[in-house]
Amino acid sequence: MTESISVMRRRADFLAANRGLRVACPGFVLLAHPNSGHGKRYGITVTKKVGNAVVRNRIKRRFRELLRAALPAQGLPDNDHVLIARDGAIERDFASMREELSAALARAAAGKGDPPRRRPRKGNRQGRGA
Repeated sequence: MTESISVMRRRADFLAANRGLRVACPGFVLLAHPNSGHGKRYGITVTKKVGNAVVRNRIKRRFRELLRAALPAQGLPDNDHVLIARDGAIERDFASMREELSAALARAAAGKGDPPRRRPRKGNRQGRGA
């Protein structure tokens, strides 16, 4: 019996996943975070920095297909998986992204994520408000 994979839709779930394990690849960043028994879930984030709406939607379609193929066999059980698109995601070859996702899921399963990012200091925000 194949386990069903659901889609994350709530902002709180994405924010919680941001506190999880982070694995960076050339085309995307994978976040994996335990979700206390909700099964395998995935979410996709593509910011406006990446491109126009056509490019962002194309990246989302590619990511959706990658996740549908990889998560049933390689996904972490009872975890949320979030793919965050990087700037070069649209130029990446689909086969190489499939291999990168497989390697990223293996690293996440082994608990070998990237070191946590440093948070910017609050007093050092330039260009905000006035």
